[in-house]
Amino acid sequence: MIAKTEEDFKGLKEIGKIVAAIRDELVQRTIPGITTKELDELAGEFFEKSGAVSAPKGEYDFPGYTCISVNEEVAHGIPGNRVIQEGDLVNIDVSGSKDGYFADTGVSIVVGEGDEMLTKICGVAKEAFEAGLKKAKPGSKISGMGKAVYQTARQNGLTVIKNLTGHGIGRTIHEKPEYIFNYFEPSYDGLLKEGMVIAFEPFISTREEEVFELEDGWTFVTENSYVAQYEHTMIITKNGELF
Repeated sequence: MIAKTEEDFKGLKEIGKIVAAIRDELVQRTIPGITTKELDELAGEFFEKSGAVSAPKGEYDFPGYTCISVNEEVAHGIPGNRVIQEGDLVNIDVSGSKDGYFADTGVSIVVGEGDEMLTKICGVAKEAFEAGLKKAKPGSKISGMGKAVYQTARQNGLTVIKNLTGHGIGRTIHEKPEYIFNYFEPSYDGLLKEGMVIAFEPFISTREEEVFELEDGWTFVTENSYVAQYEHTMIITKNGELF
C-alpha cells in the first residue's frame, strides 16, 4: 500500500497503536505459570474492546488471536496449554485490522532470568531492526535493509532466518513488496517509495538459517537454534515513521 491521504495515515496509525498496545500488555503478562492460551484470550478481549479484528483469525482462520511461539518455535506458534517457564524465549506477534487498515508487530523476550545467549539474540534483533530502519528511505533499494540486518547479525557472531521475511501491508495483511529479506538479495532490487507501508521483521538466529513447518500446518521451528524477532509496521517517509 502507498499511504497518500490523511485518512490513510490516521487509519494506519490507529490500528498500529492498537496492536502495539496488545503486544505490550501481553509482554507484561508473560510470567512463569501462565499458559499461551491464557495470554491469547487476553488479546482477544483487547481486540474486542478496541473494535479491531485479529488478522490471523480474521484472514486465515488461525486458531488464535495472536501467534505465541516458545523456545524452539520461531513463528506462528498456536496458543494452547503450554505453560510459560522461567527462562523461556517467547515471541509475541500481534497483527490486526480496523476500518480497513492493517498493522503487524512482534517482539521476542526472555521470561525472568534466562540464558545469556537468549538475551543477546533479543537485543541483536532490535539492533538489526534499527540498522535496517536507517536504510528505509524513499528511493533506496529494499535489499539495503536486509543487508544491514545480516551485517548486524554477523558482527555479533549470529545469523538470520532466510525463509521468513518482512512484507508489504496496509489494506490487507500481506501486500507488495512481497518480500523484505533479512539478508542481501541482489536479484531483488526494488525501490522503497514515499508512503509505502511495510512490516519489517528481522529474525536473528544462533545457528540455522531456515525454519520448517510442523504437521499442525502453522508453526515454524528450527532443529537446533534459538531465534528472536523484532517487528514493526512503518510508513516510508523522508524521516521514517513507525506506528
